[in-house]
Amino acid sequence: MARRRCYPSDTWDDEWALIEPLLPTPACETKAGGRPEKHPRREIVDAIRYVVDTGCKWRALPKDFPPWRTCYGFMARWAAAGVVGRIRDQLRERVRRDMGRAPGAVATVIDSQSVKAAETVGKDSRGYDGAKKINGRKRHLVVDTKGLPLLVLVTPADMTDRDAAKEVLFRLRLMHPEITIVWADSGYAGQLVTWAKKYLNLTLKTVSRPKDAKGFVILPRRWVVERSIAWIMHARRHARDYERLIQHSESLITWAAITIMTRRITRRQSRRAGQPTSCEAQRD
Repeated sequence: MARRRCYPSDTWDDEWALIEPLLPTPACETKAGGRPEKHPRREIVDAIRYVVDTGCKWRALPKDFPPWRTCYGFMARWAAAGVVGRIRDQLRERVRRDMGRAPGAVATVIDSQSVKAAETVGKDSRGYDGAKKINGRKRHLVVDTKGLPLLVLVTPADMTDRDAAKEVLFRLRLMHPEITIVWADSGYAGQLVTWAKKYLNLTLKTVSRPKDAKGFVILPRRWVVERSIAWIMHARRHARDYERLIQHSESLITWAAITIMTRRITRRQSRRAGQPTSCEAQRD
């Protein structure tokens, strides 16, 4: 019997209709064959989203979800196989088309965020960011001009933005050859601008804070990625980095972005049809 969906992080019917076709084919349905999956995939996805949204330990998953080892195993396998990244890319293209834009972004924005790491994070993947006075990890996020994520890279917090940006921009060029310009803050200025143009054919433009500015100032272009970071921080799992493996940290950040995009798509669809979302309909 299917579990009753009662948590805010649970997938709506509209959302599941978007996510299910993007998941890999179960092994039992392939030519190679395999054992049938014991638990519905929707419950697995709901469990992953519950951990991301609430920030609980995997072992503390409520009993109405599948066993935590099963949910963790699916999360790890999908992360290793690149499944989560493909879901993110497909949904981002869907959102852009709904907004009347080309599926592929041409201009992007990059920024980083240092966060404290829990005791579960080993010394080999953490560091001390002297500027922010944070011992932990640093998240490097690339978004399009609408704030939709294209790429996330997690590094030790002591790695400078310029050093990490070389890896980020290199991956960005391989994954999205259509991109021509990247906006960034002054921390990415200097030789990185020349390097990006010479080796990647990317135009890196920096936006600096006005010299006479006092207090908080909204800066052109840069505010978009800062807003995206704020969106991701709504998921309590990302208030601190708890993941032992960097790739798992990147994957769960991407799951937070996937939730944002699926709910954005379903709400837009419902408004166009003049009908409530599946979650609103069930609540009414």
